[in-house]
Amino acid sequence: MAGALSLDLVRRFPGGAAVAASLEAAPEGVTVLFGPSGAGKSTVLRCVAGLEAPDVGVIRFDEETWFDRAHGVDVPPQARRVGYVFQDAALFPHLTVEENVRYGARARGAPPGAAGEALERLGLALLSHRRPAELSGGERQRVSLARALASRPRLLLLDEPLSALDAPTREALRATLRDLLAAVGLPALLVTHDRIEALALGDRLAVLAKGRIRQCGPVAEVFARPADLEVAAVVGTENVLPAEVAGEEGGLVHLRVGPAELSAVGPAPGRRCFACFRAEDVLLEAPGGSPTSARNRLAATVRALAPEGPLSRVTLDCGFPLVALVTRRSVEELELAPGRPVLALLKAPAVRLVARAG
Repeated sequence: MAGALSLDLVRRFPGGAAVAASLEAAPEGVTVLFGPSGAGKSTVLRCVAGLEAPDVGVIRFDEETWFDRAHGVDVPPQARRVGYVFQDAALFPHLTVEENVRYGARARGAPPGAAGEALERLGLALLSHRRPAELSGGERQRVSLARALASRPRLLLLDEPLSALDAPTREALRATLRDLLAAVGLPALLVTHDRIEALALGDRLAVLAKGRIRQCGPVAEVFARPADLEVAAVVGTENVLPAEVAGEEGGLVHLRVGPAELSAVGPAPGRRCFACFRAEDVLLEAPGGSPTSARNRLAATVRALAPEGPLSRVTLDCGFPLVALVTRRSVEELELAPGRPVLALLKAPAVRLVARAG
């Protein structure tokens, strides 16, 4: 039966750097440790696995204490019964696919048949006699997943399992991993810095920045409503605008942002704040367009366009910089080009207000 993971730890490094993490992970679903490189995500994962020991703190799973520095408890990795999937697959090069997976099963005393079940679940039966050098990157990572599952773990740890793959393989394996996690019903802790991966695979998100967990909550909620500027930067909120509150009325906060006015859903966190919103929440239309439900209508001039796959990132001048993310078809229909005047539309609920010093 799945159990809940809780941890409250500090891991210090030479030179003064430290990772401090306090987290409660649900007994089911995927908790994502999200943040930039060097934030401490993998350190937290390795502490949970027992591969590193915190300098201070406690790690518990279900009703077991895996680590307690004050009481001298440090359960060895093999006794914690976690499955660990590394970024680089970490397979034995001299063993076949089947032998790699069976090794994982034997090492944890899994029942007979566990390796075969894992191979079938990951679609690897036809590749069972190949060695890692004969596999693609995506196939090697599927073997790594199968090896972790064959050990019949109580908790699955995934350390950026898709980051070393090319884009098409990453997309295909992301779908496989999402279906797999839903099917096996294991609690999982996933490390990633990829927003799409976090949204596609995660149920809850813990944002790490500068060695500390800054915000936890449902994935979509954290991305939509960052708690502060640092979290906003980590989750990729492109528009962070200094604002002053001009008034509040009917649940709306009226803001002055440069020469323009914006409306947001209240309450205001103070007279001075930041108005934060994502580029995809900004809609563009030609000047003189029909009225819409968007409370914010800003006259703008296109400054630059940058293609991003099927989308285009449009940099605007509204008297202050603004970024919009629109489809290529919208670029063509609106004839967007540097110097082109447009209207930028933004619904009030899309604007997140964050307190500003002073």
